[in-house]
Amino acid sequence: MPTLDTRIPGTNSTPYNQPRHGTGKRTLNTIETLLRNSLWGQALSADAFQRALAGTVERRFPANAFICMKGEPVTHWMGIIDGLGKMASHWTSGKTTSLTGISTGGWFGEGSLLKEEPRRYDVMAIRETRVAFMNRATFLWLLDHSIPFNRYMITQLNERLGQFIGMMENERMLGIDTRIARVLAALFNPVLYPGTQRLLQISQEELGYLAGVSRQRANQGIKALEEAGLVRCEYGGIHVIDLDGLQHFGENV
Repeated sequence: MPTLDTRIPGTNSTPYNQPRHGTGKRTLNTIETLLRNSLWGQALSADAFQRALAGTVERRFPANAFICMKGEPVTHWMGIIDGLGKMASHWTSGKTTSLTGISTGGWFGEGSLLKEEPRRYDVMAIRETRVAFMNRATFLWLLDHSIPFNRYMITQLNERLGQFIGMMENERMLGIDTRIARVLAALFNPVLYPGTQRLLQISQEELGYLAGVSRQRANQGIKALEEAGLVRCEYGGIHVIDLDGLQHFGENV
């Protein structure tokens, strides 16, 4: 079996579950925690869970690094252990289209694995981010042997489809403040991002990246949401007060 190259592209960094700085320590428990907290992981048999755990490694990416890139072969299913990613498409013309954010607990890349085609989008780390990489063989084994995993995958794909339909509507029909509200609300999807907390550790600059607007415009949008009593800016992030209000903000405008 070929050896997996666990280096981050363009760096000499190694993943967290490899020995670092001569300590010999492994943090496999962080991967195990992610899997145990995942909706699909909770439903697996003990044997299937151990198979999933054995087939998953962890890598760390600095801010602005590519977690995966458009056009590359798809060899893994990925989950955010800790941090924040942005799914986007970067064109040779210099234009960038932001698709969605991926927060702690979120898994992505299943569509490309199932279709066996080159990746059609980029995923970048907005801040330092730790990512679980499940190899293709393990992913396919779970599909072949675990009914709960298959049920989860159907739900995941359905939620993702609904997310992108909603994003298309947001881009075409909603103002920027409403779009920012929807971007925040989307990070609380209980299926796609079960690890998101009400104190969302995200800066206004990071929110701007996800919404496809400048930091200054994101700041204006947050102020509008604060005035509406939906969020509150706090040290270290944005506290979501009224999630339902965020999901319906701007509908009556």
